[in-house]
Amino acid sequence: MTGSTASTALRDARRIVVKVGSSLVTNEGRGLDAAAIGEWCRQLATLVRDGREVVMVSSGAIAEGMKRLGWSTRPHEVHELQAAAAVGQMGLAQIYETKLRENGLGSAQVLLTHADLADRERYLNARSTLVTLLRLGVVPVINENDTVVNDEIKFGDNDTLGALVANLVEADALVILTDQKGLFSADPRKDPQARFIHEAAAGEPELEAMAGGAGSSIGRGGMITKILAAKRAAGSGASTVIAWGREPDALLRLARGEAIGTLLVAQTAKHQARKRWMADHLQLRGAVTVDPGAAAKLRSEGKSLLPIGMTAVEGDFSRGDVIAIRDDKGVELARGLANYSSVEARMLCRKPSSEFERLLGYAAEPEMVHRDNMVLLPA
Repeated sequence: MTGSTASTALRDARRIVVKVGSSLVTNEGRGLDAAAIGEWCRQLATLVRDGREVVMVSSGAIAEGMKRLGWSTRPHEVHELQAAAAVGQMGLAQIYETKLRENGLGSAQVLLTHADLADRERYLNARSTLVTLLRLGVVPVINENDTVVNDEIKFGDNDTLGALVANLVEADALVILTDQKGLFSADPRKDPQARFIHEAAAGEPELEAMAGGAGSSIGRGGMITKILAAKRAAGSGASTVIAWGREPDALLRLARGEAIGTLLVAQTAKHQARKRWMADHLQLRGAVTVDPGAAAKLRSEGKSLLPIGMTAVEGDFSRGDVIAIRDDKGVELARGLANYSSVEARMLCRKPSSEFERLLGYAAEPEMVHRDNMVLLPA
């Protein structure tokens, strides 16, 4: 990617996930850094006013809990770490709510586990919630639900979660703010000849060799988790920037196209990546047949599939499963993620959305398959 193209990776990003690590949020464990969090929230507010959608993924609950409990060293027992997370999460949510409100933004606390994003139904539920919050102009503040799982406690510092959230909301970019300027070819604390990496392709094998291990006693991450997060985010077409969290106006300058930190460029465009995944998905759970009118709208206009255009349902599938969409001659037109189970879909065939609540007892999405979750197959 050329320098001019690289500068557009963040400048043109409309939906951005920002991840900040424990050492930044808690000022190396000395307690929540209200000034730093206030600065990030000010920048987020400016981005929102500029028409962007932003999601914050913030570490710091365990570190803040340790401070509140008077613990100077990170415990090893999982139940103690979970207790620290429960205590610290109170303060973490409070300070983000306060600082975002001071900047005219609403906030929402969202606690996720990796299991939420591995299960397709829970994945769709989480996605729907986050997209709705963004549409309402609210900034979701996301953290791992450390009180009930130990994934983050064992293996990461929410870098992986940041990448998964970028995948979840189909972000254009992931910004990982850390206590390092970016990625070097070797540890600059040990090798004075270490070369700063301004830009590389996300997923290049040599990046992992450069990254080394964890460097903080407060969090459990390190540059390696950031490199792997960038690789994961690139899978859905999001480029990643790794930058120093205390760089003045880092988010605003990145959004203007300034080169800050290390840019790891996704090699596949966002929509291509998502649709390729669905097109190649082998575990089709079922299918729906559509009438000629619905088939025409899918083919010529790229419309979402509404249940009123469905004539039949095959198979046994759940919300979030990948299903085939076929015309009345049995030709597969598209594949996509089902918003309703096969049982519900059979009840909704030929029905308008105004009847969903009466039929199901609740009303969710008006579409059976939204066009954002659908890929058309070659004719």
